[in-house]
Amino acid sequence: MSTPVGPYTPLVRAGDWLVCSGQLGLRDGSFAGDDVASQVRQAVANVEALLASEGRSLTDVVKTTVFLADIGDYEAMNEAYVEAFGEHRPARSAFAVAGLPRGARVEVEAWAYVG
Repeated sequence: MSTPVGPYTPLVRAGDWLVCSGQLGLRDGSFAGDDVASQVRQAVANVEALLASEGRSLTDVVKTTVFLADIGDYEAMNEAYVEAFGEHRPARSAFAVAGLPRGARVEVEAWAYVG
């Protein structure tokens, strides 16, 4: 599980929901790779680790939001995202932003229903 890069809680339970704050593709304090695919895979792995800390898994995720530093990475992000989530397809929004913390290429947040 990655240490937060800001003053927020990485995972919050709200009734029947687990809300995962946006996860960067960090592993042990460094990016898993310079490419968007490596960072997507690690960001999703970080979400998975947060959920596992509550006895849950990616199959509980019903909604994600993916923030991209460059919309040109959309297709590469999609390929890595499908690889990371497997056959599970939560609802998703994905869009480009002006910048991400620590120069990340991608950030992934997730909502999981656990009721």
